[in-house]
This record gives sequence, C-alpha cells and structure tokens, in this order.
Amino acid sequence: MKTLFVILFMTSFLFFSCADKKEQATPPVSTEKNLFEELRDQTAKNPKDIEAWYHLSDLYQRSGMHREEADALQKVISIDPQRGYAYMNLGNAYSRLGQYQEALNSYTKAIKFFPKNPVLYNNLAIACGKLDKTDDEVVALRKAISLRPRYSTARYNLGMALLKSGKRSEALTQYHELDTFDAGAAAALKKEIDKKGK
Repeated sequence: MKTLFVILFMTSFLFFSCADKKEQATPPVSTEKNLFEELRDQTAKNPKDIEAWYHLSDLYQRSGMHREEADALQKVISIDPQRGYAYMNLGNAYSRLGQYQEALNSYTKAIKFFPKNPVLYNNLAIACGKLDKTDDEVVALRKAISLRPRYSTARYNLGMALLKSGKRSEALTQYHELDTFDAGAAAALKKEIDKKGK
C-alpha cells in the first residue's frame, strides 16, 4: 500500500511539474499529404531525382493509387534501367491494375536481375494464368518451387494450375507434398481437387 501511495504521489508530481512548464514547440509531423506534395515538388524541380520518384511510387502504392504508382516506376526505369526492384514493383502495380501482359513483361525483366527469387516466378505465373497461358504458368511455378520447395503459395498455385490443365493426379501430388508442411493450404487445395473430381 505504501509503495502504491509513493507511485501515485510521484505520478502526480510529474504530471503537475510538466503541466507548469510552457509547451515546447515540436516540429510538425509530416502527413502523407505533405509527403506527396514535397515529393511532387521535388520531382518537378528535378525530374531526374530517381529517389524521389521511387519514394513517390511507394506512397502511391500504399495509398492504392496504382496507375500513378506505375507511372512513377516508369520514370524510375527511364532514368536508370538497371533498377531491378523497379521492374518487380512495376509488375505488382500492373497486376493490381489488371494489366497482366504488362505485369508479365515487367516480371520477366525483373527475373533477369533476380533469377533466384521464387516470389517473382510465382507472380509471373499468376500473370500467365490470368492470360490463359497455363503451360507457362506451370513452368514458372515449378521454377518457384525448385528455388523454395516449402513455398506454400507457389505449391498451392501449382496444384490449381495443374487442376486447370486437367492433370488431377499431378495436382494430388502437390496436395500430398503441401500437406507435409502446410496443412491449411493443403486442405484448401484438396477441397478444390475434390470439386473437380465430382
């Protein structure tokens, strides 16, 4: 009880001692709107400021402004075509916009910079699938899995692509493999396989 009283007393003392002091000016916190304005101003003043364009693309992405994100990433690439991450992010922006051929092209370029990135192959496969290029989808997913055998998303997607191709027994193989390390994803795949079996 004595300890509690001391804590309460000290808390009250700190509160009142802080309340007596004049408020010190703190620098304003930059809001997202201010950041947009700052970066737009910066790119207007210096259209070749690659970092400003890249940061602007990131803000657009977080704000769900994917058309603007894609445009900013195109600026990054026009300034420096060797920015591999820009191609990867551009592919993601195009996928969000439903522009799957452009996404496929961007992922293909990104893979030249990151040939051992399984996520890129998975994303490339999704774009292929949206374009009804199922054979290419399967090839890309097999590559993703060869790079990361326990990549649940890619293995699930491969099972679905095989199922779409009418290769139910191969899809079942993916289910059994998936079930050894991700029961949830395996159950979701099995449900889809069972639907096709009926």
